[in-house]
Amino acid sequence: MKDRFLAAARGEATDRPPVWLMRQAGRYLPEYREIRADYTFREAISTPDVAAEITLQPFERFRPDGVVMYSDILVALEPLGLDYRIESGVGPVVMDPIEKPADIPADRYPIEETLDYVGLLLERLTEEVGEAAAILGFAGGPFTLASYAVAGEPSRSHVPVRGFRAAHPEAFQRLLDTFADVVAEYLQFQVEHGADAVQLFDTYAGLLGPEDYREYVLPHHQQILEAVDVPTIVFVRNMGGRLEMLEETAADVVALDWTVEMEEAREILGEQPVQGNLDPSYLLGDPEFVRKQTRSVIEAAGPEGHILNLGHGLDRRTPVESVSAFVETAKDFEW
Repeated sequence: MKDRFLAAARGEATDRPPVWLMRQAGRYLPEYREIRADYTFREAISTPDVAAEITLQPFERFRPDGVVMYSDILVALEPLGLDYRIESGVGPVVMDPIEKPADIPADRYPIEETLDYVGLLLERLTEEVGEAAAILGFAGGPFTLASYAVAGEPSRSHVPVRGFRAAHPEAFQRLLDTFADVVAEYLQFQVEHGADAVQLFDTYAGLLGPEDYREYVLPHHQQILEAVDVPTIVFVRNMGGRLEMLEETAADVVALDWTVEMEEAREILGEQPVQGNLDPSYLLGDPEFVRKQTRSVIEAAGPEGHILNLGHGLDRRTPVESVSAFVETAKDFEW
Protein backbone atom coordinates (compact mmCIF):
# COMPACT_ATOMS: atom_id res chain seq x y z
CA MET A 1 0.00 0.00 0.00
CA LYS A 2 1.00 3.64 -0.42
CA ASP A 3 1.87 4.29 3.24
CA ARG A 4 4.19 1.28 3.40
CA PHE A 5 5.99 2.36 0.23
CA LEU A 6 6.47 5.94 1.38
CA ALA A 7 7.64 4.85 4.82
CA ALA A 8 10.36 2.67 3.29
CA ALA A 9 11.37 5.55 1.00
CA ARG A 10 11.87 7.66 4.13
CA GLY A 11 14.12 4.98 5.63
CA GLU A 12 11.61 3.80 8.20
CA ALA A 13 11.08 0.24 9.36
CA THR A 14 8.13 -1.55 7.72
CA ASP A 15 6.27 -4.71 8.64
CA ARG A 16 7.40 -6.17 5.31
CA PRO A 17 9.15 -4.67 2.30
CA PRO A 18 6.95 -2.80 -0.16
CA VAL A 19 7.24 -4.36 -3.60
CA TRP A 20 6.93 -3.38 -7.26
CA LEU A 21 8.77 -4.35 -10.45
CA MET A 22 10.49 -2.39 -13.17
CA ARG A 23 8.67 -3.02 -16.49
CA GLN A 24 5.74 -4.14 -14.36
CA ALA A 25 3.29 -3.75 -17.26
CA GLY A 26 4.44 -5.45 -20.42
CA ARG A 27 4.77 -8.36 -22.77
CA TYR A 28 4.95 -11.11 -20.16
CA LEU A 29 1.22 -10.58 -19.52
CA PRO A 30 -1.25 -12.16 -21.96
CA GLU A 31 -3.77 -9.35 -21.38
CA TYR A 32 -1.09 -6.84 -22.37
CA ARG A 33 -0.34 -8.66 -25.63
CA GLU A 34 -4.05 -8.74 -26.36
CA ILE A 35 -4.60 -4.99 -25.98
CA ARG A 36 -1.38 -4.11 -27.79
CA ALA A 37 -2.62 -5.99 -30.85
CA ASP A 38 -4.89 -2.99 -31.46
CA TYR A 39 -2.41 -0.17 -30.86
CA THR A 40 1.14 0.79 -31.75
CA PHE A 41 3.40 1.52 -28.80
CA ARG A 42 3.21 5.27 -29.33
CA GLU A 43 -0.58 5.08 -29.61
CA ALA A 44 -0.81 3.05 -26.42
CA ILE A 45 1.31 5.33 -24.25
CA SER A 46 -0.26 8.53 -25.58
CA THR A 47 -3.89 7.44 -25.16
CA PRO A 48 -4.63 7.91 -21.43
CA ASP A 49 -7.47 5.38 -21.24
CA VAL A 50 -5.38 2.70 -22.93
CA ALA A 51 -2.24 3.52 -20.93
CA ALA A 52 -4.27 3.44 -17.70
CA GLU A 53 -5.73 0.03 -18.54
CA ILE A 54 -2.28 -1.36 -19.29
CA THR A 55 -0.80 0.20 -16.14
CA LEU A 56 -3.48 -1.39 -13.99
CA GLN A 57 -3.20 -4.89 -15.48
CA PRO A 58 -0.39 -6.02 -13.13
CA PHE A 59 -1.98 -4.14 -10.24
CA GLU A 60 -5.18 -6.10 -10.67
CA ARG A 61 -3.25 -9.37 -10.88
CA PHE A 62 -0.64 -8.96 -8.15
CA ARG A 63 -1.58 -5.94 -6.01
CA PRO A 64 1.97 -4.58 -5.59
CA ASP A 65 2.65 -1.58 -3.37
CA GLY A 66 3.72 0.59 -6.30
CA VAL A 67 1.89 1.21 -9.58
CA VAL A 68 4.29 2.54 -12.20
CA MET A 69 2.75 4.43 -15.11
CA TYR A 70 2.92 2.79 -18.52
CA SER A 71 5.12 5.08 -20.58
CA ASP A 72 8.66 5.32 -21.94
CA ILE A 73 11.76 7.34 -21.14
CA LEU A 74 11.88 8.73 -24.69
CA VAL A 75 8.73 10.81 -24.25
CA ALA A 76 11.05 13.44 -22.74
CA LEU A 77 12.39 13.99 -26.26
CA GLU A 78 9.03 15.34 -27.43
CA PRO A 79 9.25 18.80 -25.78
CA LEU A 80 12.56 19.25 -27.63
CA GLY A 81 11.01 18.48 -31.00
CA LEU A 82 12.89 15.18 -31.37
CA ASP A 83 10.83 12.42 -32.95
CA TYR A 84 11.20 8.68 -32.35
CA ARG A 85 9.57 5.37 -33.05
CA ILE A 86 9.75 1.88 -31.54
CA GLU A 87 10.92 -0.51 -34.24
CA SER A 88 10.29 -4.24 -33.84
CA GLY A 89 13.52 -6.17 -33.39
CA VAL A 90 15.53 -2.96 -32.98
CA GLY A 91 13.94 -0.93 -30.21
CA PRO A 92 13.76 2.87 -29.94
CA VAL A 93 14.86 4.73 -33.07
CA VAL A 94 15.40 8.50 -32.96
CA MET A 95 14.86 10.23 -36.28
CA ASP A 96 17.43 12.88 -37.21
CA PRO A 97 19.93 11.99 -34.46
CA ILE A 98 22.31 14.57 -33.02
CA GLU A 99 25.57 14.22 -34.94
CA LYS A 100 27.19 17.62 -34.35
CA PRO A 101 26.87 20.52 -31.88
CA ALA A 102 24.58 22.48 -34.21
CA ASP A 103 22.03 19.64 -34.00
CA ILE A 104 21.37 20.17 -30.29
CA PRO A 105 17.78 21.45 -29.93
CA ALA A 106 17.56 25.13 -29.16
CA ASP A 107 13.79 25.34 -28.78
CA ARG A 108 11.55 23.76 -26.19
CA TYR A 109 7.80 23.27 -26.32
CA PRO A 110 5.64 23.40 -23.17
CA ILE A 111 5.55 20.09 -21.34
CA GLU A 112 1.93 20.63 -20.31
CA GLU A 113 1.04 20.64 -24.02
CA THR A 114 3.41 18.08 -25.53
CA LEU A 115 3.06 15.59 -22.67
CA ASP A 116 -0.45 16.38 -21.49
CA TYR A 117 -1.39 12.72 -21.97
CA VAL A 118 1.03 11.75 -19.17
CA GLY A 119 -0.71 14.13 -16.78
CA LEU A 120 -4.10 12.70 -17.71
CA LEU A 121 -2.80 9.17 -17.20
CA LEU A 122 -1.52 9.95 -13.71
CA GLU A 123 -4.80 11.58 -12.75
CA ARG A 124 -6.72 8.48 -13.85
CA LEU A 125 -4.37 6.21 -11.91
CA THR A 126 -4.76 8.30 -8.76
CA GLU A 127 -8.53 7.98 -9.00
CA GLU A 128 -8.41 4.22 -9.61
CA VAL A 129 -5.77 3.21 -7.05
CA GLY A 130 -6.42 5.59 -4.16
CA GLU A 131 -4.41 4.66 -1.07
CA ALA A 132 -3.93 1.03 -2.12
CA ALA A 133 -0.53 1.72 -3.72
CA ALA A 134 1.88 4.52 -4.49
CA ILE A 135 1.59 5.97 -8.00
CA LEU A 136 5.06 5.99 -9.53
CA GLY A 137 6.27 8.26 -12.30
CA PHE A 138 9.63 8.16 -14.01
CA ALA A 139 11.91 9.73 -16.57
CA GLY A 140 15.12 8.90 -18.37
CA GLY A 141 18.31 10.53 -17.16
CA PRO A 142 20.26 13.00 -19.28
CA PHE A 143 23.09 10.66 -20.28
CA THR A 144 20.75 7.83 -21.26
CA LEU A 145 18.57 10.19 -23.30
CA ALA A 146 21.70 11.61 -24.92
CA SER A 147 22.85 8.11 -25.80
CA TYR A 148 19.68 7.43 -27.77
CA ALA A 149 19.59 10.91 -29.29
CA VAL A 150 23.19 10.73 -30.56
CA ALA A 151 23.27 7.08 -31.69
CA GLY A 152 19.75 7.20 -33.12
CA GLU A 153 19.11 3.67 -31.88
CA PRO A 154 20.13 1.33 -29.04
CA SER A 155 23.89 0.94 -28.71
CA ARG A 156 25.63 -1.85 -26.83
CA SER A 157 28.84 0.07 -26.18
CA HIS A 158 27.37 3.60 -26.34
CA VAL A 159 30.44 4.64 -28.29
CA PRO A 160 28.50 7.28 -30.31
CA VAL A 161 27.63 9.39 -27.26
CA ARG A 162 30.98 8.76 -25.60
CA GLY A 163 32.67 9.78 -28.84
CA PHE A 164 30.54 12.93 -28.95
CA ARG A 165 31.76 13.73 -25.44
CA ALA A 166 35.39 13.30 -26.59
CA ALA A 167 35.02 15.30 -29.79
CA HIS A 168 32.76 18.06 -28.47
CA PRO A 169 33.11 18.33 -24.66
CA GLU A 170 31.45 21.75 -24.42
CA ALA A 171 28.57 20.72 -26.67
CA PHE A 172 28.24 17.47 -24.71
CA GLN A 173 27.78 19.50 -21.55
CA ARG A 174 25.21 21.66 -23.32
CA LEU A 175 23.37 18.54 -24.50
CA LEU A 176 23.17 17.18 -20.95
CA ASP A 177 22.09 20.60 -19.68
CA THR A 178 19.27 20.59 -22.20
CA PHE A 179 18.01 17.16 -21.20
CA ALA A 180 18.41 17.83 -17.47
CA ASP A 181 16.26 20.95 -17.65
CA VAL A 182 13.49 19.09 -19.48
CA VAL A 183 13.62 16.06 -17.18
CA ALA A 184 13.50 18.16 -14.00
CA GLU A 185 10.43 20.00 -15.26
CA TYR A 186 8.85 16.79 -16.54
CA LEU A 187 9.21 14.95 -13.22
CA GLN A 188 7.71 17.86 -11.30
CA PHE A 189 4.88 17.90 -13.87
CA GLN A 190 4.24 14.25 -12.96
CA VAL A 191 4.11 15.15 -9.28
CA GLU A 192 1.60 17.91 -9.95
CA HIS A 193 -0.66 15.37 -11.66
CA GLY A 194 -0.57 12.71 -8.96
CA ALA A 195 2.75 10.86 -8.80
CA ASP A 196 3.56 9.89 -5.19
CA ALA A 197 7.20 9.11 -6.03
CA VAL A 198 9.38 9.23 -9.14
CA GLN A 199 12.34 7.26 -10.45
CA LEU A 200 15.17 8.66 -12.55
CA PHE A 201 16.48 6.01 -14.94
CA ASP A 202 19.97 7.01 -16.06
CA THR A 203 20.67 3.38 -16.78
CA TYR A 204 23.67 3.84 -19.06
CA ALA A 205 25.53 6.50 -17.07
CA GLY A 206 27.49 3.79 -15.28
CA LEU A 207 29.42 3.20 -18.50
CA LEU A 208 31.21 6.49 -17.97
CA GLY A 209 34.42 6.51 -16.00
CA PRO A 210 34.28 7.85 -12.44
CA GLU A 211 35.73 11.24 -13.36
CA ASP A 212 33.33 11.74 -16.28
CA TYR A 213 30.36 10.64 -14.19
CA ARG A 214 31.29 13.06 -11.42
CA GLU A 215 31.97 15.97 -13.81
CA TYR A 216 29.20 15.59 -16.35
CA VAL A 217 26.37 13.54 -14.84
CA LEU A 218 26.31 13.84 -11.06
CA PRO A 219 25.52 17.59 -11.04
CA HIS A 220 22.59 16.98 -13.36
CA HIS A 221 21.25 14.18 -11.19
CA GLN A 222 21.43 16.53 -8.22
CA GLN A 223 19.69 19.30 -10.17
CA ILE A 224 16.87 17.02 -11.29
CA LEU A 225 16.23 15.22 -8.02
CA GLU A 226 16.38 18.35 -5.87
CA ALA A 227 13.66 19.91 -8.05
CA VAL A 228 11.09 17.24 -7.15
CA ASP A 229 8.74 17.50 -4.17
CA VAL A 230 8.09 13.78 -3.55
CA PRO A 231 10.37 10.81 -2.73
CA THR A 232 12.86 10.15 -5.51
CA ILE A 233 14.67 7.01 -6.67
CA VAL A 234 17.82 7.00 -8.79
CA PHE A 235 18.84 4.02 -10.92
CA VAL A 236 22.20 3.70 -12.69
CA ARG A 237 23.41 0.29 -13.78
CA ASN A 238 26.98 -0.97 -13.26
CA MET A 239 27.76 1.27 -10.29
CA GLY A 240 29.22 -1.43 -8.05
CA GLY A 241 32.23 0.09 -6.30
CA ARG A 242 30.86 3.62 -6.85
CA LEU A 243 27.72 3.55 -4.76
CA GLU A 244 28.85 6.55 -2.76
CA MET A 245 28.41 8.61 -5.93
CA LEU A 246 24.76 7.60 -6.11
CA GLU A 247 24.40 8.60 -2.48
CA GLU A 248 25.57 12.09 -3.53
CA THR A 249 22.79 12.47 -6.11
CA ALA A 250 20.30 13.73 -3.51
CA ALA A 251 17.94 10.84 -4.29
CA ASP A 252 15.88 9.60 -1.37
CA VAL A 253 16.35 5.99 -2.52
CA VAL A 254 19.23 4.33 -4.37
CA ALA A 255 18.10 1.54 -6.71
CA LEU A 256 20.62 -1.29 -6.99
CA ASP A 257 21.20 -3.61 -9.91
CA TRP A 258 21.80 -7.32 -9.34
CA THR A 259 25.61 -7.06 -9.65
CA VAL A 260 25.75 -5.35 -6.25
CA GLU A 261 25.78 -7.40 -3.06
CA MET A 262 22.88 -6.16 -0.96
CA GLU A 263 24.72 -6.57 2.34
CA GLU A 264 27.75 -4.71 1.01
CA ALA A 265 25.53 -1.94 -0.33
CA ARG A 266 23.88 -1.57 3.06
CA GLU A 267 27.30 -1.23 4.70
CA ILE A 268 28.47 1.41 2.20
CA LEU A 269 25.24 3.42 2.12
CA GLY A 270 24.44 3.22 5.82
CA GLU A 271 20.95 4.54 6.52
CA GLN A 272 20.32 5.45 2.86
CA PRO A 273 17.10 3.71 1.70
CA VAL A 274 17.65 1.25 -1.13
CA GLN A 275 15.59 -0.50 -3.79
CA GLY A 276 16.20 -3.85 -5.44
CA ASN A 277 17.88 -5.98 -6.39
CA LEU A 278 16.95 -9.52 -7.49
CA ASP A 279 18.47 -10.66 -10.78
CA PRO A 280 15.58 -10.47 -13.30
CA SER A 281 16.73 -13.74 -14.88
CA TYR A 282 15.91 -15.53 -11.61
CA LEU A 283 12.24 -15.04 -12.45
CA LEU A 284 12.74 -17.39 -15.38
CA GLY A 285 13.05 -20.13 -12.76
CA ASP A 286 10.25 -22.00 -11.05
CA PRO A 287 8.23 -20.34 -8.27
CA GLU A 288 10.06 -22.07 -5.44
CA PHE A 289 13.42 -20.89 -6.75
CA VAL A 290 12.01 -17.37 -7.04
CA ARG A 291 10.70 -17.46 -3.48
CA LYS A 292 14.06 -18.63 -2.12
CA GLN A 293 16.07 -15.98 -3.93
CA THR A 294 13.58 -13.25 -3.05
CA ARG A 295 13.69 -14.08 0.65
CA SER A 296 17.48 -13.89 0.48
CA VAL A 297 17.35 -10.31 -0.86
CA ILE A 298 14.80 -9.26 1.75
CA GLU A 299 16.82 -10.71 4.63
CA ALA A 300 20.05 -9.12 3.40
CA ALA A 301 18.39 -5.71 3.09
CA GLY A 302 16.85 -5.68 6.54
CA PRO A 303 13.59 -4.16 7.79
CA GLU A 304 14.39 -0.45 7.42
CA GLY A 305 14.36 1.53 4.22
CA HIS A 306 14.10 -1.24 1.66
CA ILE A 307 11.80 -1.34 -1.38
CA LEU A 308 11.84 -4.77 -2.99
CA ASN A 309 12.33 -4.79 -6.76
CA LEU A 310 14.39 -6.41 -9.46
CA GLY A 311 17.88 -5.28 -10.38
CA HIS A 312 16.50 -4.24 -13.77
CA GLY A 313 13.34 -4.72 -15.83
CA LEU A 314 11.23 -7.83 -16.26
CA ASP A 315 12.14 -10.01 -19.23
CA ARG A 316 9.24 -10.55 -21.65
CA ARG A 317 9.71 -14.34 -21.32
CA THR A 318 9.07 -14.27 -17.56
CA PRO A 319 6.30 -16.67 -16.46
CA VAL A 320 3.39 -14.96 -14.77
CA GLU A 321 3.64 -17.53 -11.98
CA SER A 322 7.17 -16.37 -11.17
CA VAL A 323 6.09 -12.75 -10.93
CA SER A 324 3.31 -13.81 -8.60
CA ALA A 325 5.81 -15.78 -6.47
CA PHE A 326 8.08 -12.73 -6.23
CA VAL A 327 5.31 -10.39 -5.11
CA GLU A 328 3.68 -12.89 -2.78
CA THR A 329 7.00 -13.63 -1.06
CA ALA A 330 7.20 -9.97 -0.08
CA LYS A 331 3.59 -9.92 1.05
CA ASP A 332 4.02 -13.07 3.17
CA PHE A 333 7.25 -11.92 4.79
CA GLU A 334 7.21 -10.75 8.40
CA TRP A 335 10.01 -9.23 10.43
